[in-house]
Amino acid sequence: MKLKLIALAGAALLAAGTAQAQDAKAMLQKSGCTACHAEDKKLVGPAYKDVAAKYKGDAGAAAKLADKVKKGGQGVWGPVPMPPNAAVKDEDIKTMVAYVLALKK
Repeated sequence: MKLKLIALAGAALLAAGTAQAQDAKAMLQKSGCTACHAEDKKLVGPAYKDVAAKYKGDAGAAAKLADKVKKGGQGVWGPVPMPPNAAVKDEDIKTMVAYVLALKK
């Protein structure tokens, strides 16, 4: 149920298209995510839209990705590791993940 709410929140962010989506984008930038990720093209890591497409329909995606953002990881998208983001607040991570998962290719 919680995961559905997170996914719905992400869709609502995009539907609102204004302040909340801009807040999520600002969080991504402030947290350093945009150094390796872009919305629609691969940089060091995958494009946000590619992440959304890969996890579309996965009920556990929000939790998996939030955990990956917090702890870091390697191997899902190639050999380059994603560093942990332990200093980012869990609430902000949930907002950013919801935004990314709501993107469409």
